[in-house]
Parts: sequence; structure tokens; C-alpha cells
Amino acid sequence: MFIVQKYGGTSVGSVERIQAVAQRVLATVSEGHNVAVIVSAMAGETNRLTTLAGAMGGTRNHREMDVLLATGEQVSVALLSMAINAAGGEAVSFLGHQIRMQTDSAFSRARIRAIDARALHGALSNGKVPIIAGFQGQDAEGNITTLGRGGSDTSAVAVAASLQADPNFDDDVCCEIYTDVKGVFTTDPNICSEARLIKRITFDEMMELASLGAKVLQIRSVELASKYRVALHVRSSFTQEGGTMVVHDDEGFEKVVVTGVSLDRDQARITVRDLPLAPGTQADLFGPLGELGVVVDMIVQNPPLDGRTNLSFTLPRTALSQTLELLEPLMAKLGAKTRSDDDVCKVSIVGVGMRSHAGVAQKMFSVLAKEGVEILMISTSEIKVSCIVALRYGELAVRALHAAFELGVG
Repeated sequence: MFIVQKYGGTSVGSVERIQAVAQRVLATVSEGHNVAVIVSAMAGETNRLTTLAGAMGGTRNHREMDVLLATGEQVSVALLSMAINAAGGEAVSFLGHQIRMQTDSAFSRARIRAIDARALHGALSNGKVPIIAGFQGQDAEGNITTLGRGGSDTSAVAVAASLQADPNFDDDVCCEIYTDVKGVFTTDPNICSEARLIKRITFDEMMELASLGAKVLQIRSVELASKYRVALHVRSSFTQEGGTMVVHDDEGFEKVVVTGVSLDRDQARITVRDLPLAPGTQADLFGPLGELGVVVDMIVQNPPLDGRTNLSFTLPRTALSQTLELLEPLMAKLGAKTRSDDDVCKVSIVGVGMRSHAGVAQKMFSVLAKEGVEILMISTSEIKVSCIVALRYGELAVRALHAAFELGVG
């Protein structure tokens, strides 16, 4: 089997941890597997570089920020290659452009278009372990690009997918994501002491949890793995425990109605009052937000009164001030007003079993009502129900729902 291993910043956060990763890589090689490794910058390095950029007034220059931030991974791949070689193995480091990780030109949030795996095949054929810088690539003009927060997960899955799709490559491919936690839990163990490790979870459930605030995997990496059918294995770099396998649907999952509960504190709500009800008004409202890259989540529009309506939507708290500033001239033009609230959070339940079980949403609402938690907005899909509630009730809601759906049992 060919195993792509990705190690996050905490896993390579010190000399000792890098040496421990080297030993884990060599142990995998000794088991007869071919291995490629993707690493993030050392823990704290990206923040340090961002602070330096801020001192220069350069954080808004996205091209130069990408040039700067990409250096963090360059340090990690070189040090891990040195550690493996010093421990008796053979490794060679690669930056994003050296494996032809081609992206678009959206600096700080680039998307991968293609990978040329020839350099990796060359290293492997010479008995070397390729150590690849995550988070970074190169656009068509040769500029260094970065993939955004959590981008090393996406890099790892993209490398695995490129190898799996290569007609000259006949090994089964698995992508192991090593983090500082044991795997995916039924909820955040820091919030609920009864949280339980999930040994198997579907791609659909993992994508929902990742989009709803779970920090274990970056959502783009899960989408990519699902699309190209790359097996994902989430594990801790600090233990030998089995972790969580992310898999496609099977019949066993129908026995579990709810798989997990998530809490997303990075939420804000904007209400547009007295919005004229006319064709194209909503497009005028949300068009500029899309161009700015603001991800809008829930949208609720009230019934009209005298040709006007109130419309509420949620967005990341970090984008609130920028969004309000952007909407100000439009509000003046439409004769509407905005009201905002960043003292909210999103609580969600997720499970593929919800597709075939009735009454799940009603049970969630009853549990929250019993705890005195007012629901401000609701959003649903086939396998999730999300509620916006006051931030002060977020953790209480998570614990109550976790207990009500018996996620700590078994």
C-alpha cells in the first residue's frame, strides 16, 4: 500500500517532535509501505510571520503574504528530511512548485488545479521518502500561492488523489492525517467530558461537521477525498491508537441516527430591515458579498408588509465589520437599515441516519427548549439540523444534545 502521511504544526512543533515523526515515518516504511509525507509549518510559525508582516503594514498585500507564509513549510520539510536521513533513512524535500502543484491565482485561498507526480515517482524509484511542503503551490505565472487555513490537509489529499489517478501507479492509496487529537469525536471533548471517539464516519457526515465548526479536518480536503475516493484516516501523532476512518456510506450507519454534535462560535447575524421587495433585490444584496469572498450560511426572509420585508443572514464573525461597511451605501440607496449581532453561535447535530428517521429535529428543539435555550434561526439538510442560539448557551446546548442522543454510550 502507498500511504500519504500529513503532519500538522503541533506534530512538528519542536526538534523532539520532528524526530518522533521521523521515527514514525521510518516505522511505516519498515512495514513494507511506500510513503510520502506532507508537513505544515511548525506550531506558532505562521502567527509569527503574520505578526512580522503586520509590523511592515503588509498583511493586505496577499501576494507577498503568500511568499512570506510559504517559508514556514520550507523549514519543516528540510528539518524532517534531515531527521529521517540522520536516523538511517533516505528522504528528500520538495516545495510546492517542485512537485508542480498548480493552483489558480487566488492568493491566500488558492485552489489546486493539477499536480505533476513525476518528481514524486522519481524520488520513490530511488528509494527515497518525498517530504512535501503542504499549504503551498504555484500559479500559471510562477507566483507562490497558499491554500488557506488547513491547506496542508488539502495538499495531502491532492497528492494521494494524483497518485491514485495515475494509470502507471497500481498501489492502493491511503491518506493518514496526523493531528494532536486521537481522531474525530462525537463532540469537542473540551466541552463535553462524555465525548467519544468515532471509529468510522462517512464522508457526508465529516463534510458537514467540518463545515459546522469541527476543526479536525479542513472541509476542502474531505470534499477532495470523497470526490476521488481516497481513503482518509485521522490519527494522533502522539499515540499509536487507531483513530477515525472516513469512509463512504454502508448499511451499518443506518443504525446510528445522530453521529455528532458541533459548536461553531465564529458566527454573526445581520438583519436587513425595511428591504424593498422587488426582483433582483436579494441579488444586489448578496452579490457584493460573494465577490468579496464572504461565506453566507443561513438566510431567513420574513413575509412582506407594504412592499418591504426583513431579511436575516449569518456569516463568520470575522467578516462582520467588513460586510457592514460594504453594505452601507446599498442600504442608503434602498432606504433599508442593518442590525447586527455577534453574540451568537451555531449548534448542530449531524448523522446519516437522519435520512430515514423522523422526529429528529423535533427532539433537538425539545431538548433546547427544556434547557431554556431560545432558537434564533434554523437550517436543515438531509443529515444535519443547525440552530443559531445566544453564545452564552452554546456549550450547555452541546452537552444537552450529546446526552439526549446518547452519544457517550457504547
